[in-house]
Amino acid sequence: MAHPAGNGELGERPIQWLRSQTQWPTVQCGKGTMSSQAQTNWFTIDEYFALERASERRFEYREGEVVCMSGGTREHAAIARNILRHLANRIPKTCEAYGSDLALYAPAGLPYRYPDASVVCGGARFRTINGLDALENPVLIVEVLSPTSTDFDRGTKFEQYKSIPAFAEYLLVAQDRVHVARRIKRDDGSWNETVFESLSAVIHIDTVGIDLALSEIYDGIPIVGVIE
Repeated sequence: MAHPAGNGELGERPIQWLRSQTQWPTVQCGKGTMSSQAQTNWFTIDEYFALERASERRFEYREGEVVCMSGGTREHAAIARNILRHLANRIPKTCEAYGSDLALYAPAGLPYRYPDASVVCGGARFRTINGLDALENPVLIVEVLSPTSTDFDRGTKFEQYKSIPAFAEYLLVAQDRVHVARRIKRDDGSWNETVFESLSAVIHIDTVGIDLALSEIYDGIPIVGVIE
């Protein structure tokens, strides 16, 4: 999930206050497009780190563009909450599930990325980046898609996540229809995708050895044209 930069509120601190302190480009959390900003509105990496420290929201830095990872729809929040709850309740005791506040260290997507959920097994390793702890070894990553983030999450962000050696399974979950794509890493390093589009479908998550039903993922989400 992602939302692009522009005017708006950053936690309890207005962007106007932040700009008066540092003369940064403007940033917005909320709905919008993923189109690139003019280069005059781009952030330096130091400005980005300062924004992360000053705000209660979370942002991703993408080669000068800053994209807000907060302020999504009610459906997005509910789906992410459903997934995280079921993961946390079922995964082995040797594994830990994290939500969207925990960053991941992806060597191909510096400085770090924010997924909607992630799972690590066998002991978490963290890399400290500008005072923030970023998880280095997730085995499972989950992204809840929005209209503005679908292409990035399915393409560029997936390629960035693939630079994480431990990463082996990826769930891409639509919020406007019943649709989950599961990508699993094969022994030869290639990836296979399986799509699930029925509420009666059950996904076996190999990396943590549990089952997750689509009816559990979409519990409480009113969606038109649902396939039972």
